[in-house]
Amino acid sequence: MKKHIFAAISALAVLAIPSASQAELAVGAQAPNFSTRAALAGKDLAFNLQAALRKGPVVLYFYPKAFTQGCTLEARAFSEAHDQFAAAGATVIGLSADDVATLKRFSTEECRGKFAVGVATPGIIGAYDVALKRQGMPEGMANRVSYVIGQDGRVRFVHSDLDYRDHVRLALEAVRALTPPR
Repeated sequence: MKKHIFAAISALAVLAIPSASQAELAVGAQAPNFSTRAALAGKDLAFNLQAALRKGPVVLYFYPKAFTQGCTLEARAFSEAHDQFAAAGATVIGLSADDVATLKRFSTEECRGKFAVGVATPGIIGAYDVALKRQGMPEGMANRVSYVIGQDGRVRFVHSDLDYRDHVRLALEAVRALTPPR
């Protein structure tokens, strides 16, 4: 009887562990450099991670799709916290698999012109291991994952949760931990 109970508990434990397909980059990993097309306040922009890191840490957050409820609320929350991120020396960029025309509108309407949103190409989604793999969801979308990348190019913080609510607060805490008080 004990063997059956142990086997059942073991099986449930395996189900509770995220699969390797949902394994984001680990803290301490070198963040893959990338360049992509982006939009800021409705205007085209070229974004390069390495160039952004020269200015300070980067908050790189992936989201599934512009103009969906959670992604809209998350973008608004990042825009409301923009001044706090800027005061800590951080650049914020959101990435999704949306096209540039959609991102131009999203950058104005939901990001309120405060930070850039860029195209998460299949290569970027793969490099950061953030492919959204959920039954019933279209392929090619990014999972909701926030990274804080230090100026040395290393991942300093990772938060993966489809619930948008803690991403801004936790990313801001991580950025502040990197930046000595002034």
